[in-house]
Amino acid sequence: MQAHDFTLPDQDGKQHTLSDYHGKWVVLYFYPKDDTAGCTKEACSFRDNLSTLVSQNVVVVGVSADSPESHRHFINKYKLNFLLLSDESKEVIKQYDAWGKVIPSVQRKTYLIDPEGNIAKYYEKVNPENHAHTKEILSDLEHLNSTSK
Repeated sequence: MQAHDFTLPDQDGKQHTLSDYHGKWVVLYFYPKDDTAGCTKEACSFRDNLSTLVSQNVVVVGVSADSPESHRHFINKYKLNFLLLSDESKEVIKQYDAWGKVIPSVQRKTYLIDPEGNIAKYYEKVNPENHAHTKEILSDLEHLNSTSK
């Protein structure tokens, strides 16, 4: 299934479009709120494992409904080394089914998008406590790359 293309601003207001990353794997993860316990754990896990992901041609992109200013603070506080995009209108969050229907808030979900822009894997109900999910993502990448050859 083709991933929905979108354009959203980063912490500096620079616009990023998903299709800009065509040719790379994209870990697109949605999270509830900057600088909260679970979201910090998840972001720091991606930060700490980014070089391994990058070596596999992966770009990490986090999305929440927080403002670009909130993202800037979060990035600086935890020295995050990947993109955080702001979806204050929640339009993209809803397109990716990451908006809670029972509890209206951003749900923690991750998509692995292949270099052609297709959703290769979907991780639902991500638990940040055991979401050093970079290991799972790397394992899935290895499997997906071996089956596509």
